[in-house]
Amino acid sequence: MNYETVIGLEIHAELATKTKIFCGCTTSFGGGENTQCCPVCLGHPGTLPVLNKKVVEYAVKAGLATNCSINGFSKLDRKNYFYPDLPKAYQISQFDRPVCEEGYLEIKGGFGSKRIGITRIHIEEDAGKLLHETEDGSTLVDYNRGGVPLIEIVSEPDMRSAEEARLYAEKIKTILEYTGVSDCRMQEGSLRFDVNLSVRPKGSEKLGTRTEIKNLNSFRALVNAIENESERQIKVLESGGEVVQETRKWDDITSKNTSLRSKEEAHDYRYFPEPDLVPVVLDKEYIERIRKDLPELPDIRSKRYVEKWGLPEYDAGVITASQSMAVFFEDCVNAYDGDPKTVSNWVMGELMRLLNEKGAGAEHISFPAVYLADLLKLVDDGTVSGSAAKKVFAEMFETGEQPKILVERLGLSQISDEEALTRIISQVMEKNPQSVEDYRRGIKKAMGFLVGQTMKETKGKANPALVNKILKKLL
Repeated sequence: MNYETVIGLEIHAELATKTKIFCGCTTSFGGGENTQCCPVCLGHPGTLPVLNKKVVEYAVKAGLATNCSINGFSKLDRKNYFYPDLPKAYQISQFDRPVCEEGYLEIKGGFGSKRIGITRIHIEEDAGKLLHETEDGSTLVDYNRGGVPLIEIVSEPDMRSAEEARLYAEKIKTILEYTGVSDCRMQEGSLRFDVNLSVRPKGSEKLGTRTEIKNLNSFRALVNAIENESERQIKVLESGGEVVQETRKWDDITSKNTSLRSKEEAHDYRYFPEPDLVPVVLDKEYIERIRKDLPELPDIRSKRYVEKWGLPEYDAGVITASQSMAVFFEDCVNAYDGDPKTVSNWVMGELMRLLNEKGAGAEHISFPAVYLADLLKLVDDGTVSGSAAKKVFAEMFETGEQPKILVERLGLSQISDEEALTRIISQVMEKNPQSVEDYRRGIKKAMGFLVGQTMKETKGKANPALVNKILKKLL
């Protein structure tokens, strides 16, 4: 409690281009090892890179969506170091003139609202992938990923907890998905987090020695790594030791936090302008054209749900966190004549519960939004009860069938025929004269018993509201 954690994030997002950043090789995921590369992305002598125009467009789009200034003049640089997964032994990136600078995002949580600064967004090429799990213990390399275009989003060290870092990372992911800049499939490595973390005594303005934790590919790993490293650094300081500037690795399966190597400074990379690529010059007209093409972003969409449909801010925030879920929700509201809050309750309740059980996102919903609207109408008109509707919904989630067909197939239609129910209720009253007498003597709970007996007689299919209405009339 005597220490404060200081956190900055570097978020690497693979861009949703069809081809790589400097060549025509495909960026599709899952090809056979080393089948999606060419002399350019393999760094063969005599080859020249050509910048993919779509990469610049996506970087500008991400910058505008995160309130960045877009630089009219930027350039590409060589970042020199030796890694076996970079066949050129350097990475083409951006150093002192990135495409985007000085942005910010607002996050909200139990702490209230907070602005997180974004230092820069720059473009660069991804490296290949090392494969260590071989029978003879050797390491192999797959260069398919080498040259896939990335943007790196570098935050200011404005976060003070794992919760703040998670909320910021989740918001970045949502914005990238809304703008179509990246598919953000973390299980495929499309979105990865590097954490820069230090601790310092509370009240101190001086930053502590920071460590970097690289290549976290889930929000759970991000939170666990931050909490573990913060605790580790505090223990080091409390025992009289010194925190060493280094790069560390977090294994979320084993919960192990290990040292990889000493951390390089910028001068160790020997940056210099990439001689084979001209600078990137963007005019105001180009930037404004991209700005006009931006979709409605999550914060604006969430505000609209609150103002137009009266949703609580919490509901609106949860639904708009996923673009696919927001589209599904809106389509359902537009097809349903009732209260949008009813739709919200079902989306945030039954739908999200079933998706979580499957480990799936809203893009994997097997039925159109209008089917949920149709089911809610069946509840409203008394065709099915609320509990029966949940059974129908669960089956619809699995099969994608229409709710009316499922109601018939599952035999879940409510009895809403007043004449038929009156006959059944009269028989129930004849079989239970004591309960009838008890109710007439003022014992109100007798009414509940009679309702229960009616539901039992109809095998739960009687319309409860109509049962109560008829019972009161007969009693």
